[in-house]
Amino acid sequence: MLKASGIYKSYGNLPILKGVDFEVSKGEIVSIVGASGAGKSTLLHILGTLDNADKGNLILNNTDISILSGRQLSAFRNQNIGFVFQFHHLLPEFTALENICIPGFMAGKSEKAIKAKAIELLELFGLKDRASHKPAELSGGEQQRISVARALINNPSIILADEPSGNLDSINANALHALFLKLRDQFNQTFVIVTHNDELATISDRVVTMKDGLII
Repeated sequence: MLKASGIYKSYGNLPILKGVDFEVSKGEIVSIVGASGAGKSTLLHILGTLDNADKGNLILNNTDISILSGRQLSAFRNQNIGFVFQFHHLLPEFTALENICIPGFMAGKSEKAIKAKAIELLELFGLKDRASHKPAELSGGEQQRISVARALINNPSIILADEPSGNLDSINANALHALFLKLRDQFNQTFVIVTHNDELATISDRVVTMKDGLII
């Protein structure tokens, strides 16, 4: 469902990606590992259309990303890709429920439908009683689960996660990893995860190792 071919990326005279080929199947959890500076996050940002490759092709859900205009690309990203980062990036002035709803509102969907979906996600994640709480009133693990719910609100084809448990203690990290497995098993959700966490890599369906801008 995602295929990247011959991906090259440089910043100035510094080559970061040197011809990466990468594929992910529907319902697969793939972890990308490797030393810092190997190009993992750069690849993830290109897969998520947050950055452009200098050269190469990216196909997601049979759509050639290169043919999309700026506005089309933004709409495609909002509908098809969910993002989870090391830091939750929740908006502090909004409640948990409101934070989850934001991508749905941006997509122009019905407020009633989006709020109903957000409540379903809060229930699924065991956070319904935290719906009206703002981020400062939530624990680190709760904040990160809210960010995962936000990534899911538009029923994306794929979720891209960059060190999602890197800022969590071991208990909350394990709970987050279990949540990813639950989402794969119950909803056939696809994940690509950049991680230094060995336990997360171990439970993935497949581990891809990067070194010096290449998959080895």
